[in-house]
Amino acid sequence: MREKRLKIAFYGGSFDPVHRAHLAIARDLIARFCFDELVFIPAFHAPHKKRLEPTSVLDRYAMLALATNSEPNISVSKIEIEVPHKPYTVETLERLNELLPEAELYFIMGADSWKDIRTWREWEKVLSLSNHVVITRPGVSITFDHVTDEIRERIVDMRVVEESPAYGTSRKIYITDAVNMDISATRIREKIRDGLDDWKDEVSKEVAKYIEKYQIYT
Repeated sequence: MREKRLKIAFYGGSFDPVHRAHLAIARDLIARFCFDELVFIPAFHAPHKKRLEPTSVLDRYAMLALATNSEPNISVSKIEIEVPHKPYTVETLERLNELLPEAELYFIMGADSWKDIRTWREWEKVLSLSNHVVITRPGVSITFDHVTDEIRERIVDMRVVEESPAYGTSRKIYITDAVNMDISATRIREKIRDGLDDWKDEVSKEVAKYIEKYQIYT
């Protein structure tokens, strides 16, 4: 009998800062997809984004480590921190495939990333290097007309179709709205700069203490 392949999910993003919705998504997807492990990958800076540089990746890595310290199936990777240049997602996924050739890989992205997917370097190759999970959130619509017919055929909209992700199938793109929490890292940063305190309810206590101690967004 063939040994079951490990199912490992990689959740890429800025996480500036990591908040309760990120953690809720991670926990839900572990249960929903039966992931053996979920790994956060803080990015130096998404090359396709034109906004200002994010907070230091070392601070964002530290906040992720604090937020996930008590989560047995969740970890944080340095794969995009330790390379000598700012890698594109296609490079990261190629490296993960080399490091984990026997694993079933999933890459998690938000609705904003899916909307902008055509701006990513070698975006069609990105979508071929692993299974993908797209997380919807309030106020951000999900459409599929910006991708090719071949890619649309691989989409499984779990909001309308109940399909259990299975081993050995062709790589697919799953759309889910399992976690419906309207929390925004941008708004958290704005609240801190404006001197408001309710942002503390949107991050873990450990992350809130870190932000206050090191005055990350002030």
